[in-house]
Amino acid sequence: MNIFYPYFYYGTSSDSLYTFSIVLLVVALLITVVAQVKIKSSFAKYSKVTSNVTGAAAAEKLLASQGIYNVKIERCKGQLTDHFDPRTNVIRLSEGVYDSATVAAVGVACHEAGHALQYATGYGPIKLRAKIIPITNFGSRLAMPLILLGLLLSFYPLAFVGVIFFSLSTLFQLITLPVELNASRRAIEIIKDCNILYDDNQIRGAKAVLTAAAMTYLGALLLSLAQLLRLLAIVGRRRR
Repeated sequence: MNIFYPYFYYGTSSDSLYTFSIVLLVVALLITVVAQVKIKSSFAKYSKVTSNVTGAAAAEKLLASQGIYNVKIERCKGQLTDHFDPRTNVIRLSEGVYDSATVAAVGVACHEAGHALQYATGYGPIKLRAKIIPITNFGSRLAMPLILLGLLLSFYPLAFVGVIFFSLSTLFQLITLPVELNASRRAIEIIKDCNILYDDNQIRGAKAVLTAAAMTYLGALLLSLAQLLRLLAIVGRRRR
């Protein structure tokens, strides 16, 4: 028996779950590719449209408008490596965002400030995501070894346990999508309300950058779901 069976198995047309997972996988890959192209092109386009503040200043202004003064903003290396670290309460902005007075930089920086605002206001989904990260990491490391071992030994309950562990990563992606959308929505609302960006063209540009970024999270969710369904089909078919 090939221990790499889950990767090289091809279902028949009668296996509707497996077929659906393949269709979903193709759709997810297309969305992911388009999203990657879109976010790079949108960021490049609106990096040429100037704003009145740098990314770092915009994030600071957004937080101050909500009465948040205990979040640090630091520069980090890399391109589009921007993130909020809730453990240290620090927003880290890439070099192309921190010092850049562009619409793209403002959009990205304010999105990360939106995450800080989520923690400050006790936004439920982001707190839930933070709590399941250790479980998700543990499950993702064990999932495939358990599935492969279960199939190799024809001990299918073990394989199903592996599928359950893998499903934790899908759950993580499912929670991540609304968290990211909410951070972007908060960012755009405050950008407008506080006049961080002044005209409609600038605001549309910030929305375009953040919408493209959201597509990457949608693609990640669909990819994880497709793989989960595929594994369920494989284990279920072998059990019959």
